[in-house]
Amino acid sequence: MASEAPPFWWEEPDWKVLALSPLSAVYALVAGRGMRRARREKIQAPVLCVGNFTVGGTGKTPVAIALAQQAKRMQLKPGFLSRGHGGSFAEPHVVDVSHDSARHVGDEPLLLAEHAPVAVTPNRAAGARLLLERHGCDFLIMDDGFQSARIHIDYALVVVDARYGIGNGRVIPGGPLRARIVDQLVFTSGLLKMGEGTAADTVVRQAARAGRAIFEAHTEPSSKAGLAGKRFLAFAGIGHPEKFFDTVRGAGGEVVLSRPFPDHHFYAEDELAELVATARSESLGLITTAKDAARLRHGATPAGFLDLLDVLDIDAVFELDHVPERIIDETLDAWRQRKMRG
Repeated sequence: MASEAPPFWWEEPDWKVLALSPLSAVYALVAGRGMRRARREKIQAPVLCVGNFTVGGTGKTPVAIALAQQAKRMQLKPGFLSRGHGGSFAEPHVVDVSHDSARHVGDEPLLLAEHAPVAVTPNRAAGARLLLERHGCDFLIMDDGFQSARIHIDYALVVVDARYGIGNGRVIPGGPLRARIVDQLVFTSGLLKMGEGTAADTVVRQAARAGRAIFEAHTEPSSKAGLAGKRFLAFAGIGHPEKFFDTVRGAGGEVVLSRPFPDHHFYAEDELAELVATARSESLGLITTAKDAARLRHGATPAGFLDLLDVLDIDAVFELDHVPERIIDETLDAWRQRKMRG
């Protein structure tokens, strides 16, 4: 995960990258071959994948939610497919926000489940059948799984963070790429540049030269009410915590202290006690992300902690309003053509 990843992944290549280049070459070879040769089961419904080129957070979850909301506006019944970070179910499981914990299904599925049914399983084909047969879904949105999917993808939207891009441009373990860009672009339908910055410009140009559609979006706080003028201890266990701290500032809050934690971090009782004690000693409010709040809300959190917490929810906002509808339409068109071909 990005917050656990070596810092050199996001810097100019140095001697460490050079030393790891033989391993990166092997990883790239295996990953590229795996993508090309994968046997992808064809599902009896349109499949839209929201993925990324790299490990770490790029803003996929709010994008997937925005697309599900658009699908609903188009009279479709979407469902999400997720591997679930740290999920512990042997069989495909549909998330129940009333009973499931983040340790069992992951934090992102809990957020997604507020908008549509979510099947958590490494076996996405089995998860797809569960959503279609038992939950009446007729449009599937796959959260991640772009490189490793074993189901046919009708439209692959790859999200790239404008601030971090593809890091040093090297493949794991020398960098954050899951496979070479040239191998991944073959399976990319559209590229979504998320946020402001120039770090993604090179890969955006590569995608454009390859004839892929290019879109832009950014995240906005769902509501800025109550943050302006407030002083916070902000904490986050996400891929790029500093992006969250900047979002709090953009919403009018003052981040006096910040505490980054590893991606998908499960907070221990002593860590939460330390956050409360520090905030009180400095007369600060506590604020965190929706993903962190999901882990806290659906976990063993001490009584009263959530009452002290401000949660900053964010929405993905496309620069052009018609883009979500276009992506859904193109997914449906690709599915119809797939059905005609048999």
